[in-house]
Amino acid sequence: MTKAIQFSRTGGPEVLEYVDIEIKAPGPGEAQVRQQAIGVNFIDVYFRTGLYPQPLPGGLGKEGAGVVEAIGEGVTEVAVGDRVAYAGGPTGAYAQVRNVPAAVLLRLPDEISFETGAAMMLQGMTVQYLLNRTYKVKPGDTILFHAAAGGVGLIACQWAKAIGATLIGTVGSEEKAALAKAAGAAHVINYNTENFTERVREITNGEMVPVVYDSIGKDTFIGSLDCLQPLGLMVSFGSASGPVPPFSLAELASRGSLFITRPSLFSYCAKRVDLEALAADLFQMVASGKVKIDINQRYALADAARCHIELEARKTTGSSILLP
Repeated sequence: MTKAIQFSRTGGPEVLEYVDIEIKAPGPGEAQVRQQAIGVNFIDVYFRTGLYPQPLPGGLGKEGAGVVEAIGEGVTEVAVGDRVAYAGGPTGAYAQVRNVPAAVLLRLPDEISFETGAAMMLQGMTVQYLLNRTYKVKPGDTILFHAAAGGVGLIACQWAKAIGATLIGTVGSEEKAALAKAAGAAHVINYNTENFTERVREITNGEMVPVVYDSIGKDTFIGSLDCLQPLGLMVSFGSASGPVPPFSLAELASRGSLFITRPSLFSYCAKRVDLEALAADLFQMVASGKVKIDINQRYALADAARCHIELEARKTTGSSILLP
């Protein structure tokens, strides 16, 4: 038996239960991982609330790091004893021990700790594809990135600075503004005290930006469109304030033939070769010191509900992890 967080109905953090579960031997293509740290991401909230449906009762979590204890038939990606990290596969990372499809596991370099590995995979690989594939950020570009003091945002601030781009970040408090600035944001806008669209216009001298990265959703969507140059790209990759409501495609035409995309990490790394390339780039950035993973909240696995309460209240900054 091992401990895990599960839920049998969708709803608020109170539906999360700390329970005993039985772990079977890994099946074909699976590896059994004893987890040392577990990543927490806003996508976990989407599964808990039912925005992203899954069979119930079920688990939560897409990200973790630990040691391979056993492998199933046909596994070649990892071996027993390997230090590994992952972001993907079925939900269920909120557990002490779990079976994971070996195809999503990546060997974790010795110079990167389990805590860092668990905190960085989903968020770090998200930043990698956002800045390198969804829109190829170039030296000299000025970009807008919402929630710049969150886990993804703080990595994006550092990565954009390493590229040589100017990142304008939005945050919800002066404390978070200081964090984003320290991470490399060239300009920081507190959207609770300033109109971010007007500030972007001022910062860019009316030029606006070629790309907006928006994980907030409902509250910032239209304002984000107004920050774009003609032919600009709106990257909507989350909905922390709620789903983007239906809108007319004429909204894109009236602002200068805008483009819009709703990307997900799991599409960008569906092929093993792409997953390995994303991870290798992330490992290099972290190992070189160009990107530092800020783990600002640590919770016991049993306290997952409290973690979700604070995450949804936007009280967290940087990355949060659960410790089994």
